[in-house]
Amino acid sequence: MSPHIFLVAGEESGDRLGAALIAAIKRRTKGQVHFSCVGGAHMAAEGVPSLFPLGDLAIIGFAAIPGSLPKILRRIREAADAVLSAQPDALVIIDSPEFTHRVAKRVRAKLPEVPIVDYVCPSVWAWRPGRARTMRAYVDHVLALLPFEPKVLAELGGPPCTFVGHPLVERIDDLRPKDLEKRLRLANPPLILVLPGSREGEIRRMAPVFGAAIARVIERAGPAEVIVPAVSRLADTVRKAVASWRVPARVVTEAEEKAEAFRSARAALSKSGTSTLELALAGVPMVAAYKVSLIEEVVGRLLLNGPSIILANLVLGENVVPEFLQRDCTPARLADALLPLLSDTPERQRQTQAFARLDTIMEVGNGNPSDRGATIVLDIVKQQHVKKREIPAMLQPSV
Repeated sequence: MSPHIFLVAGEESGDRLGAALIAAIKRRTKGQVHFSCVGGAHMAAEGVPSLFPLGDLAIIGFAAIPGSLPKILRRIREAADAVLSAQPDALVIIDSPEFTHRVAKRVRAKLPEVPIVDYVCPSVWAWRPGRARTMRAYVDHVLALLPFEPKVLAELGGPPCTFVGHPLVERIDDLRPKDLEKRLRLANPPLILVLPGSREGEIRRMAPVFGAAIARVIERAGPAEVIVPAVSRLADTVRKAVASWRVPARVVTEAEEKAEAFRSARAALSKSGTSTLELALAGVPMVAAYKVSLIEEVVGRLLLNGPSIILANLVLGENVVPEFLQRDCTPARLADALLPLLSDTPERQRQTQAFARLDTIMEVGNGNPSDRGATIVLDIVKQQHVKKREIPAMLQPSV
């Protein structure tokens, strides 16, 4: 009998991970597998349509939650009910812990025999470390994207965890420049990438500051080509935001256009998040920044811990990427930090030399992360099938 695996994601990045995991599981089972999901366009492209649109869940920040709470709670109930109705052989929750973990808790309460795998370790190393221990009650295994996470989760008393690798390493060839593009990185005018975010709230907060910073850089350093990568569903939002900038900027949404921009960029200005690790793997020196509302700042200062919030810095174990948060996130400060990265300076060299260590740290070339994840999920499904066969035998009267 083909295994049935149910995947639940809460936003586009999780949808991408889920789609890659589905494809890897299909390869390993020769297609002898059945899927259900709460996901998006990427899982749908793998032949697994979603229960409801992911756009319903794409929120960020504490301040955004209250207004969306009724919808989120309804979607949690609907997703959990769908899993309970399907009674799958395994549930894979993907990132977005405020949503997916609540689904997992409901499923564990009603179907305790269904193994639950958490794909993407919650950032317990940054805030709310107590979550690690509470996860043991409803998560059987964690698939970690970052190499330091299994050790941190073990120290905090969390569930078993395996580093499978970050999906970005599967795109190394797309992100890194070929010979011609290496020369383009040094050609004038330089190409500067600007990444204000992948959510509407982020774009609304970061785009005006980033636009003003880039204008200052161009005033002082001369002409530059400015490219702003955007997710397709927010392309109009991004175009509207950059239309008010004092410098022209080209918004790109197609995967190949984005990859080409990463391969040719001289430097970047990015909001904190996965984009900083993506730029680091591409070898693009950067300045990172982030702003949230006052209430989010107050809560964040109480809960956050660690030497940096920049993912590239955390993976490297060294604060090589300058970060500007809250009141430090100003056009003047961002421009001052970005300018040295446009030429051969100690600031630029420090970042490029640190980024060169990432292949070893991230185990680049040591297997495909999606394949590693698929192997663990299928092993867990197999173990569950063995348990199901053993239970009836245990109930037989002894002779």
